[in-house]
Amino acid sequence: MSRPLPLLFAPLLASLVAAFAAPATADTFFSQAVPPDHLSRPSLDQVLARLAPRANPGVLRLAARALNCADPGADRLAVIDFSLSSNEPRMWVFDLKQQRLMFRELVSHGEGSGDEMATMFSNIPDSHQSSIGLFRTLNSYEGSNGYSLRLQGMEPGVNDNAYDRAIVIHGADYVSEEFIEQNGRIGRSYGCPAVRSEIAIPLIDSIKDNQYVFTYYPDQTWLEDSAFLRCPTDAHRLAMNRQPQ
Repeated sequence: MSRPLPLLFAPLLASLVAAFAAPATADTFFSQAVPPDHLSRPSLDQVLARLAPRANPGVLRLAARALNCADPGADRLAVIDFSLSSNEPRMWVFDLKQQRLMFRELVSHGEGSGDEMATMFSNIPDSHQSSIGLFRTLNSYEGSNGYSLRLQGMEPGVNDNAYDRAIVIHGADYVSEEFIEQNGRIGRSYGCPAVRSEIAIPLIDSIKDNQYVFTYYPDQTWLEDSAFLRCPTDAHRLAMNRQPQ
């Protein structure tokens, strides 16, 4: 005897409900938003995970998804995991064409975001907080913090004030193992992702001029609403690429 139609569709309905439940972490977000059988570009996240085995693979999957949405032909990608302690390397820079890890580094967060751990993020000027989301890199320049790299925030309401806030990558003496030994944590910026002074120039040169930086924190609203993490079509990706620089 055949089963009633409602019973036949019950498992499908349950899976759809689960797929749209609010994600709690990078791992659960990706598993719910992108079922494995429907990955259009299955290799990028696997390459990132192979090159950076100490990084959270869920964060790398989100970074790969955001980059595939914005610019799947990009040459370089930097990933910052602000959910980690500032006392450990939490920035990875990837050469996507050569499939190699270029840098694994300490990186600061803003003094308004927290002490050792960053817990608060903002897009508001003078908040002295870091921002999360996807950024496009612009030009390098010599400024008050030395050699620096301008960033264009690509997510409205999340990081799109980065340029006007002067959120840039630069070197800083307070980003070092010595500073950690003396103070219990690295120093903090006014919101900039500052790196060790001795590697600032080569790191900036590796990702300047229309490459990408993905910064992560398990913020529920961003995970649920980011267009780059829920990129539905090629048309949407092309529209994002036409944003003014």
